[in-house]
Amino acid sequence: MSRRRADWPADPESLPHPVVDNHTHLETVLRETDDGGWRDDDGGSREGVDDGAGEVWTPSSAKRVQAHLDRAERVGVTRHVQVGCDLDAVTWTDAAVRADRRLLGAVAIHPNEAVLHAGVREMAPDGLEPDPRPRHETPLDEAIARVEEVARGNERVRCIGETGLDFFRAGERGREVQRETFRAHVALAKELDLVLQIHDRDAHDAVVEVLEADGAPERTVFHCFSGDVELARRCAEHGWFMSFAGPVTFRANDELRRAAEAAGPDLVLLETDAPYLTPHPFRGRPNAPYLAALTMRTLAEVLGLELAAACRTVEQNSLALYGPW
Repeated sequence: MSRRRADWPADPESLPHPVVDNHTHLETVLRETDDGGWRDDDGGSREGVDDGAGEVWTPSSAKRVQAHLDRAERVGVTRHVQVGCDLDAVTWTDAAVRADRRLLGAVAIHPNEAVLHAGVREMAPDGLEPDPRPRHETPLDEAIARVEEVARGNERVRCIGETGLDFFRAGERGREVQRETFRAHVALAKELDLVLQIHDRDAHDAVVEVLEADGAPERTVFHCFSGDVELARRCAEHGWFMSFAGPVTFRANDELRRAAEAAGPDLVLLETDAPYLTPHPFRGRPNAPYLAALTMRTLAEVLGLELAAACRTVEQNSLALYGPW
């Protein structure tokens, strides 16, 4: 289905203090239909697996990214971690973070991408047929080597991610590939002294098992935290950060809000995961970094902090992780 640009939600009220969007996919935000609308493949149901040809950084891309970042800046979302987690997006991210100082980069081979690079073509619990793209002809070890090349060659790439485990989208063979790929990314983040951003879907215990067995990097983030209070407490014991996106605003997610409360202000981050997971009341409509301002208000309430204080805390946590922009 296609949505018109008019369906972008209106700008929320500006925040009283700047915040950082800890995780966004701008190359996917920019993927628009030829008639100027916004492509929404069933609310991002293939999250983590590109639904078409890879994006290429162009002067047009630069202008459109600048427009999105300007819009976010006007409402107080002033800095961002751009995440490239497929082979095409890694190259796009390398260029994007060089072009705009409001961006830092994260690069990795997403666990669902790793399965396709490894040649696994099994049906997974999500019920979707494997859908390889031309980039998946590159062997997995070469794809990971490309991640390392970009991470070593660009000082504005400060993070390895998103990497981890997605047991919803992988069968038994795929899960083994994901585990080994995750371990390779953990080792790379430690070797380069970079932040690690984790994708964890239906795999909480297995993710923690890998981190405890191999030793997590000093700075580790559970991106789009989806666990319960117990997982939040386990993360807190290790000093692992938890990043909250639009789902923390959804009415039915009381358990997720309790997890954010258990995480505590010192380990909480804010993200959009745009173009996915648009916060309430705009769920199902296009998402972009400016809408982090909505999620931030809910996060402040959950943490029991005055809004400006919560914003300062999120900003300080982000700067402690990634350094100056």
